[in-house]
Amino acid sequence: MPLGNLTSQFFANIYLNELDQFVKHTLKTRYYIRYVDDFILLHSSKEKLKIWKEEIEFFLKEKLKLELHKDKSKILSLSRVVDFVGFRNFYHFKLPRKRNITKMKRKIIEFKDSKRSYGQLMSSFQGWNAYVKWGNSFKVQKEIIKEIHKIKSSKKAEPKINKYLR
Repeated sequence: MPLGNLTSQFFANIYLNELDQFVKHTLKTRYYIRYVDDFILLHSSKEKLKIWKEEIEFFLKEKLKLELHKDKSKILSLSRVVDFVGFRNFYHFKLPRKRNITKMKRKIIEFKDSKRSYGQLMSSFQGWNAYVKWGNSFKVQKEIIKEIHKIKSSKKAEPKINKYLR
């Protein structure tokens, strides 16, 4: 089953419900957020977070036959940037990941170079726009929209050679 498939997300939520119950009822964490297979626990004590991490690792291994990702499972201060569910989360705001902005800009360049149709670009843009609207991203949204309009209007000015090639 493909990783991005909706059913894989659905089954991940069902399978990890046991983790949710463990974290909330056994560990009694107050601030816990999970989206599919990404989760965050918040606490003012770094020592408490270390204990919880060990208990979660044991629970996942013994009960669900899963392991935490060694590079992605970290204890961080909220004064640092936290990469979670597609955003760079700061203490008071969140921004889309740079790579997601870059991917959208790359698709605009493909449209400019006629490697992508306007319909394909707009399909990608609508999904991207639905994602970035959840962050503090008005400026980047405005820049992307401006670039699309600029390229589209310059393409309209080009002569339609294809209609003469019948």
